[in-house]
Amino acid sequence: MLHRRSFLRFTLYAFLLLGTAVLRAEDDRPVVNDSGVALEKPASGTLSTLWIAGDSTVKSAAPLRGWGQDLGRFFDPKKINVVNQAIGGRSSRTFYTEGRWQKLVDGIKPGDWVIIQFGHNDVGRTDASSKFRGSVKGIGDETETVTKPDGTTEVVHSYGWYLKTFVRTARAKGGNVILCSPIPHKKFDSSGKFVRDWVEWRGWVAACAKSEGASYVDLCELIARGYDKLSQPQIEAFFGDKGTHTNDAGSLFNARALVSGLKSLPGSPLSFALSAEGKTASVP
Repeated sequence: MLHRRSFLRFTLYAFLLLGTAVLRAEDDRPVVNDSGVALEKPASGTLSTLWIAGDSTVKSAAPLRGWGQDLGRFFDPKKINVVNQAIGGRSSRTFYTEGRWQKLVDGIKPGDWVIIQFGHNDVGRTDASSKFRGSVKGIGDETETVTKPDGTTEVVHSYGWYLKTFVRTARAKGGNVILCSPIPHKKFDSSGKFVRDWVEWRGWVAACAKSEGASYVDLCELIARGYDKLSQPQIEAFFGDKGTHTNDAGSLFNARALVSGLKSLPGSPLSFALSAEGKTASVP
């Protein structure tokens, strides 16, 4: 039995490594340096704020574009601020360790909302092979200790640990959290039919939301339902690289899908702040 378990663990680990290697081969995932760019801040200090935390699939530089850059058009700026603090190349781990999450939390007021989407840079190993971005796979309390080039060490937690920490610290400031599954990659089967991914990771995000009492939007599934209605060429036209990052059309498609998911949350808590376009938005 012990040998069987060891074999299964090895097989799963090898599969994760293979998947990560394929993703790295497909698309460049640079760690964006935004040290010279001011963080987005709420336009009005009297309104509630919808904060966004994520990676390059949420905020990118042209010709790529993330859904967070289009989300604001679906909300009325007279009713809520929309502030996108996502940055390319970050995982749940590095968004936390670089202090970016703390800066976001420092700005939260009671009644604010935070939408969080990570995963694309969490998939790699925890060491230098993935630029020290990967998180421990799963949602438990397992940790790995890695040594950095300067000799310092870091205790790396699980993907779920970081997500749950985000929820807890935001709630401590009076914020409401929405965890989102990662947007899907551009994948098709031999017949040209769109193929869903992130199956295990989506389950992890949903489990974290449930355990912490946060809201959950399966953004991956919502987008996939929209893709199911389209042909392969139509879907391919939404991407600006080999299969990870969207262009202007793709980011708008994804933002619209997210808004439809927000409206489906129990009580539809953000409906009060939707713009006219937001009120009619649905899964494309």
